[in-house]
Amino acid sequence: MTIDDLKIIKIIGTGIPIAGDNIDTDQITPADALTEPTFDNAANYLFRDARQKDTNHPMNDSRYQEASIIFVGKNFGCGSSRETAPQAIKRYGIKVLIGESFAAIFTGNCKALGMPAVTAPHEDIAYLTGLTQKEPDTVYTVNLETKTLNYGSSYVPIEISEPTRIALMQGSWNALNELKSNVDKINEVARRMAYPAGFPPSSYNF
Repeated sequence: MTIDDLKIIKIIGTGIPIAGDNIDTDQITPADALTEPTFDNAANYLFRDARQKDTNHPMNDSRYQEASIIFVGKNFGCGSSRETAPQAIKRYGIKVLIGESFAAIFTGNCKALGMPAVTAPHEDIAYLTGLTQKEPDTVYTVNLETKTLNYGSSYVPIEISEPTRIALMQGSWNALNELKSNVDKINEVARRMAYPAGFPPSSYNF
């Protein structure tokens, strides 16, 4: 995968509205999701408890099944820092989150997956949530270059930290890819390090 493949500038898709503030990672994915050895099945746990209790939960609504944008409220992703929560959202098919605010660690975990978590004013989030509920086929375009969310002939401003925005747009958000692309430099430094005999290996392969 090249840097160009990792660049994230525009995301286009329909939305899914998740109402409520302070939705924590326990609600996003239940604790037993942590027993999974990998994240492969993480999407199956997304809002599982809420969906079982409420048959009208948006995740149960067929109108939103193809959504790639999620609208949330204030302080989304608070609570424990479990990576399963953003992994579940990403693997469900969501490419970007738009909310009033996000927990800091959750935002960082989203960045590590190449899934922007951008913010917008309360009034705009309320309007977009209502619009998506009324017209689920509305297509939105999240543009990180212009920092706007466009729909039809209208738009609202969005915010994202500048280092995160740059990393996403330049394709440098993937730490493993960064590591792999610098393997020659890593080996050169390793050869100069005063490690005990036999360590590190003569070269690192990924």
